[in-house]
Amino acid sequence: MSPIRMPRGDAAPAATVAPGPGGVAAALEAVGARVVVEGAVLLDGVDFTAHPGRVHSLIGPNGAGKSTLLGVLAGDRAATAGEVRLGGRPLADIHLRDLARERAVLTQEHAVTFPFPAREIVEMGRHPWAKTPAEDDDERMIAEAMRLTDVAHLAERTLPSLSGGERARVALARVLAQATPILLLDEPTAALDLKHQEDVLRLARERATAGATVVVVLHDLGLAAAYSDDVTLIAHGAVVATGAPSDVLTAERIEAVYGQPVEVLPHPRTGVPLILPIR
Repeated sequence: MSPIRMPRGDAAPAATVAPGPGGVAAALEAVGARVVVEGAVLLDGVDFTAHPGRVHSLIGPNGAGKSTLLGVLAGDRAATAGEVRLGGRPLADIHLRDLARERAVLTQEHAVTFPFPAREIVEMGRHPWAKTPAEDDDERMIAEAMRLTDVAHLAERTLPSLSGGERARVALARVLAQATPILLLDEPTAALDLKHQEDVLRLARERATAGATVVVVLHDLGLAAAYSDDVTLIAHGAVVATGAPSDVLTAERIEAVYGQPVEVLPHPRTGVPLILPIR
């Protein structure tokens, strides 16, 4: 194949963060995705599909290839071989501006060269909709995204003055303001406290309920189990298992992939798998 070119209970209803005009979520899939850099195989023929209306988590040890796969799915990282399709259409055939109206990407890094106020960072998410009728929604979408991520009170603060967690929430607000039918989130909970971790994944869950296609890279297996419809476990650039959290997250498989013995118990109320390291 040719290379790929490339807040809790007070949250507003999911419809308030629904995709922009004409944005209808579609399945996002990778077929035989392979990435080789300086002889190192980062992805080895990965097949992956994320469907509208579902939260699909990518999990695996450090260096497994999760972020690489997310970058390939976003069209931000070239692959050595394979193909990514959006709604059955090759991603390489979609113009960059059109792609920015289809998917929004939250990366691990939130570095900004200039000391922009937080509101201006969020406003950048509206750039794909400039000179379109959706531009009329800019103010509303920016305000709503900042409210949902609990950063409205930081609007005039510059990025260097914010904590790592605050910067992460501002970056998420930018992604939400972009109002796309596909959300690709790379470790969105990494720098956050307990409450904001839950808030972020509740927002992801609400977006999926509203019809969005959501793919999220997570290290916390408990969060993946609690909020995901589908989980794909990756190791050494290959898919180990994919399916419902209860099917993928078995004690035997987790120990084999992570090298850490665990107990997997059903939550007494919800039945969601609880993953407890054996210490």
